[in-house]
Amino acid sequence: MNKKACFWLLFALVFSFEAIAEAQTVNIQALSPKQKSIVSISAFTANGDLEKLKTALSEGLEAGLTVNEIKEILVQLYAYTGFPRSLNGIHTFMAVMDERQKRGMKDEMGKEASPLPAGMNKDEYGARVRAKLSGSNVVPPPSGYQVFAPAIDTFLKEHLFADIFARDNLDIQIRELVTISALASMTGTAGQLRSHLRAAMNTGLTESQMKDFITVLAAKVGKKEAESANQVLTAVLQSRK
Repeated sequence: MNKKACFWLLFALVFSFEAIAEAQTVNIQALSPKQKSIVSISAFTANGDLEKLKTALSEGLEAGLTVNEIKEILVQLYAYTGFPRSLNGIHTFMAVMDERQKRGMKDEMGKEASPLPAGMNKDEYGARVRAKLSGSNVVPPPSGYQVFAPAIDTFLKEHLFADIFARDNLDIQIRELVTISALASMTGTAGQLRSHLRAAMNTGLTESQMKDFITVLAAKVGKKEAESANQVLTAVLQSRK
């Protein structure tokens, strides 16, 4: 298979939104235990509560997350929370794994990310990813911050939406759940949360699951965070009707 064919095969696999929708043969009302644990892990990594993160990491493993899935979640979070919070999360996970191993517990390692295709056009790939997440099949012309600070636009396309989002050991829906959980747990990120709540629903997460996401935030993270996120979600849901 040539490089171009590899690229488009990867793109098709990552962005089979129609397949995700068709697979939802019932109206999903709630997040699964694995999805709920992802919310907690991402939230506590983002807000820096490492004691609660320890508990969330253990609960995530018990809910069925693999070691490599959790590693990938913590790695992705650096793009939204910064290296310090991401590295703190990774060190916390290392401590959790050490404790579990000393107790004789064996956790499933899971799949590692496959290498990205050689010669992949990251600018094109990332632009299409961003467009798909926004609900468009067409890449719009640059505007706003993309024109004002083109370097950050390049980093978003080539690194975040290509280098990171193209890694195949987490699907696009999980990556958006990770993202909204982190954004909802930080301050000053309501605009980004609004965009990514839309993106999460464009990957197939349902309105009921988004409301359950708020419930998990309230129960696990804090009422203040849940109330703020719910205000943003309410506006997003109204705009989609």
